[in-house]
Amino acid sequence: MNNFLQPKFMLLILGKMKKVAETCLVQSVSKAVIAAPVCFSDAQKKEIESAGKIAGLDVLGIVDEPIAAVLCCKNINNGVIAVFNLGGSTFDVSILEISNRVIKVKARSGDLFLGGEDFDHVLVEYLVEEIRRVYSVDISGDRTAMMRLKEAAEKAKVKLSSSLQALIHVRYLTVCGLDPVHANITLSRSKFEELVECLIERTRIHCKNCLKDASISVEEIDEVILIGGMSRVPRVQQIVGEIFKKSPRIEVNPDEAVAVGAALQGALIIEDQSRLLPGMTPLSLGIETSEGSFMRIINRNSMIPSKASRNISTSCDNQGHACIRILQGEHEIASGNKLLGELMLTGIPPVPQGVPCIELTFDVDNDGTLTVSAKVKDTGKEKAITIRSSGNTSEDLVKMMVKEAILCGRRNMEKSILTRIRSMAKVRINRIEKILNMKRKVIPEELLVETHHVLIDLKNVLDSEDVFLVKSKIDAAESAELDVLWWKPDDEYSDESDES
Repeated sequence: MNNFLQPKFMLLILGKMKKVAETCLVQSVSKAVIAAPVCFSDAQKKEIESAGKIAGLDVLGIVDEPIAAVLCCKNINNGVIAVFNLGGSTFDVSILEISNRVIKVKARSGDLFLGGEDFDHVLVEYLVEEIRRVYSVDISGDRTAMMRLKEAAEKAKVKLSSSLQALIHVRYLTVCGLDPVHANITLSRSKFEELVECLIERTRIHCKNCLKDASISVEEIDEVILIGGMSRVPRVQQIVGEIFKKSPRIEVNPDEAVAVGAALQGALIIEDQSRLLPGMTPLSLGIETSEGSFMRIINRNSMIPSKASRNISTSCDNQGHACIRILQGEHEIASGNKLLGELMLTGIPPVPQGVPCIELTFDVDNDGTLTVSAKVKDTGKEKAITIRSSGNTSEDLVKMMVKEAILCGRRNMEKSILTRIRSMAKVRINRIEKILNMKRKVIPEELLVETHHVLIDLKNVLDSEDVFLVKSKIDAAESAELDVLWWKPDDEYSDESDES
């Protein structure tokens, strides 16, 4: 079923929309810009594009819904825009920044299980209880009656957006004994708002999270745009005004805004008027360090296209090659993140650890394709790998990975600190052993033995879970290292004092 619902179902929808457009326009339609939920992964957008091509459409681009909504609005200049999208089955809020005709999504947050259907469900549950109370009949097991009641509830919900009360009237809803039951229930707007208040309040949490992810204060928001049919509910508009401390724009038709914006983008593309419409990275991208930690190269919620470079080096002497593990996720510990691929770099000169300079570059293009390249600066040796989206960064997975990283954050941080401390200890041991090998014949036996004892103490605590113990042994080793480096024979000191 899932195999049918994904590409084939999209193909049927796009094919139907193509026919509808051709019927309305009385001409052939061959090009399209398709709007997709901002939570869709790159692979999901690729599937939409492929379905469009199979349906006979030249897909000029896939635009995120909030960006399309902004394109639909008039007189929006440079600034920060909040797009509040409460539709039939999902909710999301996005923070966009417009600068010099460039629109970028700074952050988003949402709930895949919050939308108009949830409001309908709450309302239907209330009506079922009212019918049980007033008519002494339970219709919860009557599928036909429930379908008819849901249809009436939806109409009442729509009417309450423009009226203070609505009459829910369903003739011959069911029977009680031999008598028909005609439902007649008056529902006020205030009662409806009371029933759905808990659902509306859930949007507040995501708005705050989105502002936090975007590092934007409420005062910095210039405009608030509402899209999605449920945004017509007066209480929703009131809550949005309270959250962002300004009245949302209501002149835009929330049901049509995204479609109109996508159409306008198509017109801009055809007329060769460029407008950059980047998305953003759902999760951080980086590499695994030699200590097992996660080194971020491109952070979560970075706009795409995005490019970042970092200089790295070898972790041991005479290391002729390096295996660079490319990861995606939010865990501080590399093993907690998703492995995207591995890049094997060869041609590193045989020199001590930390000496070679390797330039590592992460480049995410407009399609979300990641190219990772590594270049040894001394030799010019370079290797690159291209990683295309696998479709596993869906909204559910992103939410799960971020939540898991937050829950494990403290434990991971402690483990990460311990890992780095152990790495520092190994580096210190390696350095002191090199110094002793060079100065073994010139330093006193007493200093040599003393330094060896310090090294043994440090090696013995490498597996300890006590960060402070390991750190104290590192400090002692550092002191011993300085004693060896600065040691001079007694006659040198006497010669210096004579000269002075």
